[in-house]
Amino acid sequence: MKIYAGSDHGGLVLKKTLIRRLVELGHEVVDLGTDSDSSCDYPDFAHAVAAKILAEPGSKGLLTCGSGIGISIAANRHAGIRAALCHNSLEASLARQHNDANVLVMGGRLIGEALAVDTLEKFFSTSFAGGRHQIRIEKIEINPERQKN
Repeated sequence: MKIYAGSDHGGLVLKKTLIRRLVELGHEVVDLGTDSDSSCDYPDFAHAVAAKILAEPGSKGLLTCGSGIGISIAANRHAGIRAALCHNSLEASLARQHNDANVLVMGGRLIGEALAVDTLEKFFSTSFAGGRHQIRIEKIEINPERQKN
């Protein structure tokens, strides 16, 4: 699977650890930055990862920042991106099964390495369940006609 990764300075160390694990698992990972621990702006990396995923159907994303909150908000501004901030493997599994999440988000200052790796492995090995969940996914995208009713 092709995975685009991005982080700000607060998520840099965690991102590097997770990229190593993804490569060990045989995934193709493209790191879109940052590669420095100097202060930078998380929206830049969220938007870069979202754009790549939207341009390449079937690809997924990995985003990290200090808490995971800001970068997930920024990524979710893009129609078609379903970035899930996960703190454990159960959330990761449900994000994929029920929400067809296409971006895993974690907070570099909030999650330990072992738990983060376990969460990552579960996210990228779980499939979308489809069925009744597909209808809900379709309702996520804002439809002006539906809002009139």
